[in-house]
Amino acid sequence: MEPLGTCTALLLIGIISLLLLSAIWNSKMYRKGTMPPGPTPLPIVGNVLQLKGKHFYQAFSEISEKYGPMFTLYFGTEPVVVLHGYEAIKEALVDQGNDFSDRPNLPLEEKLRKGRGLAFSNGESWKQMRRFSLTALRNFGMGKKSIEERIQEEAQNLLEQLHGTKGQPFDPHYLITCTTFNVICSIIFGKRYGYDNKMFQNLIALVVETIAILTSLWAQEKHDEASQFTMENMVSCCIDLLAAGTERISSTLKYGLLILQKYPEIEEKVQEEIDRVVGRSRIPGMADRGQMPYTDAVIHEIQRSIAFASLTIPHATVKDTPFRGYVIPKGTTVFPVLISALHDNKEFPNPNEFDPGHFLNEDGTFRKSGYFMPFSTGKRICSGESLARMELFLFFTSIL
Repeated sequence: MEPLGTCTALLLIGIISLLLLSAIWNSKMYRKGTMPPGPTPLPIVGNVLQLKGKHFYQAFSEISEKYGPMFTLYFGTEPVVVLHGYEAIKEALVDQGNDFSDRPNLPLEEKLRKGRGLAFSNGESWKQMRRFSLTALRNFGMGKKSIEERIQEEAQNLLEQLHGTKGQPFDPHYLITCTTFNVICSIIFGKRYGYDNKMFQNLIALVVETIAILTSLWAQEKHDEASQFTMENMVSCCIDLLAAGTERISSTLKYGLLILQKYPEIEEKVQEEIDRVVGRSRIPGMADRGQMPYTDAVIHEIQRSIAFASLTIPHATVKDTPFRGYVIPKGTTVFPVLISALHDNKEFPNPNEFDPGHFLNEDGTFRKSGYFMPFSTGKRICSGESLARMELFLFFTSIL
C-alpha cells in the first residue's frame, strides 16, 4: 500500500504544481490588464484544446456569446484578439484601419518568403507593393473594357469545354480552376494557356498547394537596399496575385453551381432574366449587370452563404492601440471573423438559409449591404476585388 500512497502524493504535488504554474503564467499574460477578456488559457497550449473538434466559426460564436464581440484567445503562448460581428470589424479595419493594417509574424510564411510580396508584407514594403499592384492591374485593364473582353474570351473557351462533355456527368473542378487561373495569367504574363499545357498544369498545382498550406490556421534596382522592387519581392507579389486571382474565384464558382443544382427554381429565375436582358445571340457583358438585379443578388448570396474567407488573413496592430476601452499591444495578432458579418441575423434574416432576397429591395431592385465583405474590408481589402466581381458575374451568366 505504501507505493500506492507515494504515487498518490506525487500525483497531488504534480497537480498542485501545475495549477500554481497556470496561475503564475496566466497572471503574467494578463498582468497589464489591457487586453480584452476571454476564456482562461492552459499553460503552454493556451486555448487550443477549447477549439478542438469544432469549426472555428462555431467556437468563436459560442465564446462571443459570453465575452462579447471582442475577446482574447491564446494559441500556445501567443495572444490573439478575435473580432466578432460587423460593428467591431468595421471599427477596427475601417475606422482605425491604419492601426490594424499590419500582418502578424507567421513562421512558415517568414521562412518561405521573409516578409516579401503583397499578402503578408508590412510597413513600407507593403505600401509600395500594394501601390504597384493596383497601378499595374489598372494599367493591364482591371475595371476596363479590355479585361472584360479577356474574361469573355476565357468564358467562351470554358463553354467549348463544357459542350465537349456532351451532357455526360463530369467534375468541373479542373476546368473552372484553369479558367480563372488563365485570367490572372493573361494579366501577369500577357498570354493565356491551353488547359492541357503541362507547365500551366504544374503551376496551378503548385499555387493551389501553396494556398492550402498557407491558409491553414496552424500554420530592378537590384543594388538599392531601400527599394522594395527586388526580383524576390516581385516574384512573391506575382505569386500572391496568382493565388488571390484563382482559388477563391474558382471555389465560389464551383460552390455556386452546386447550390443552383439544389435550388432549380432559383436557377430558372436567373436564366429567365438572362434571356430577357441578354438573349441567346451574344455573351453577357458588365453593362448588363445593372439590368439584372436578381442575378446579381444570387451571386452575392452565393458568396455570403459559403463565406469562403470566413476568417481572412490575420491582421496585427501597428502600435499599442486603444480600442473599445482596451489597449492592444503592438504586434498582437487580430482575427476578424468575416463570417460573423456575412451571417448576421439582423442584417440577413435566416442567415443559414440560401435566399437571394437578402440582396433585393421590396420593389425587386438590388440592395447593397455594408455587411457584405467576402473580400475583407479596410486597408487590407483584396487588391483584385473588382476583378473578382467581374469574373464571377461574367462566368456565372455565361455558363447559365
